[in-house]
Amino acid sequence: MRSGVIAKKIGMTRVFNEGGQHIPVTVLQMDTVQVVGVRNKERDGYTAVQLGAGSVKVKNVSAAMRGHFAKASVLPKRKIAEFRVSEDAMLDVGATLAPSHFVPGQIIDVVGTSHGRVRWGNEATQFWWFARLSWCVTFTPLTRFHRSVSRPWKVFKGKKMAGHLGPKSNNTKSEIVTVDDESGVILVQGSVPGPKNGWILITDAVKKIRPDSAPFPAGLLVENSNVQNADETIISVMKVKCKQQLKLLNQKSKR
Repeated sequence: MRSGVIAKKIGMTRVFNEGGQHIPVTVLQMDTVQVVGVRNKERDGYTAVQLGAGSVKVKNVSAAMRGHFAKASVLPKRKIAEFRVSEDAMLDVGATLAPSHFVPGQIIDVVGTSHGRVRWGNEATQFWWFARLSWCVTFTPLTRFHRSVSRPWKVFKGKKMAGHLGPKSNNTKSEIVTVDDESGVILVQGSVPGPKNGWILITDAVKKIRPDSAPFPAGLLVENSNVQNADETIISVMKVKCKQQLKLLNQKSKR
């Protein structure tokens, strides 16, 4: 079982296949997805990898997370997620995953958080839109309205009436159309739950067999040496700040 990846939803567009038919696709971008931690059976009781994506300023990161990133020798990340993996699919801390982790035509599971719609009616929350069709149904659902019977002024879970719609985690299946390591872009067929610039988790489909052409244990990206030197400079500064904070804490505890 391989690790998944973290991507950011950019938006939707379309591409054309060899037959001239257009295919609606969602553009997902992988922004420096690195391994920031690992879990093993001896210490944690299970095997998993912790990935981080995006970038954030060092001053906006808590002291605990600053030390966590400094220990892994990676820059602070905006989004962190953990993926369960098998023992033979463990990755080294600091490794960078590439979009070529997936191959075109592969079926994947996409997890995203849907839009929050505040208050919506019965037809949206309970999917009663078919009740408006006169040719297939002969009844009208009887529902309550808000504040119609005194208190409480809320909608209980499972009650068939208007209420809050989203946000909640949704899992959908999609197909990889194409990947590009240079731009860090993955194109998946169809729509993906969540707003623009929202974080998406992509994993191998549970109910489908992984293609033999997919890299195992992961598709890794070879970084530029100039970029690595710049990152090492920032990481060294972050480690110095962590040591200074530890000295201050020790001095305060002695007082």
